[in-house]
Amino acid sequence: MAGSRYEYVKNFELPDLLLPGTFMVLRIDGHHFHRLSEEHKFAKPNDERALQLMDHAARDVMIEFRDIVLAFGESDEFSFLFRKSATLYNRRQSKILTNVTSLFTSSYIFNWAKYLPDTPLKYPPCFDGRIVLYPSQKEVKDYFSWRQADTHINNMYNTVFWALVLQGGETTTQAHATLQGTVSSTKQEILFSRFNVNYNEVSLRYRKGSILVREPILPEASQGADLGTSENTASSVPALSSSLSVTKKGKAPKVKTKVELLHCDIISDSFWDERPYLLEEIFDRVNKSL
Repeated sequence: MAGSRYEYVKNFELPDLLLPGTFMVLRIDGHHFHRLSEEHKFAKPNDERALQLMDHAARDVMIEFRDIVLAFGESDEFSFLFRKSATLYNRRQSKILTNVTSLFTSSYIFNWAKYLPDTPLKYPPCFDGRIVLYPSQKEVKDYFSWRQADTHINNMYNTVFWALVLQGGETTTQAHATLQGTVSSTKQEILFSRFNVNYNEVSLRYRKGSILVREPILPEASQGADLGTSENTASSVPALSSSLSVTKKGKAPKVKTKVELLHCDIISDSFWDERPYLLEEIFDRVNKSL
């Protein structure tokens, strides 16, 4: 098709290619979710249904975009890690950011009634997003450690705060004053001595957040596997060297993957040591995601 005389306006579009050879982390945050939780009467300090809805939206994103190998979620946010060699949309920031954020948002709205059937959605929620580039595995590990540490800090505070308000009869102002300047051990002591709650027995979902990880399905395990299930605890993953060994024709065999849901420690080295394929380029050989 011949160009028109108006086509010159395309020259005003600026290139926004992301630096190659770096890890992309895309973080999505709920916009004014304090209001959303109040308007829809989310349970305090955590609403299991709302968190499951966030997990569902994140899983939909990972199923659609196979360059994402890991996602971590807490409260109203989710962070997605892309393979270092990802070339999605030729690494155009605007295309990646808008497509991932819009899919997450639409999935959240589309599946709302599935998780909160007795709570009609009063208005359309929205999410903002940003992409940060990290040069090495160390920064990636530290990023996810930061998010999980933040999960622990926020959840401990909110757990004690809402116990003081809902069970202890304090106003929100009084509860904030009670907790001002307290350290972790003091908060745990308040929970146990006043409300008989052992913080270490609080659900791992609340204390550790949600981790969605793209796991390889080894050939011998893929037959008859139930790919729709999600695991709630971390398990050791077998080494992939034998499964990914080069064939006589010089090509690596095709490996399928599945997205698993975990609630576990991501700060310790063991999580990454058991899953070297998350930060290495083994997934370049993966041809199909389920």
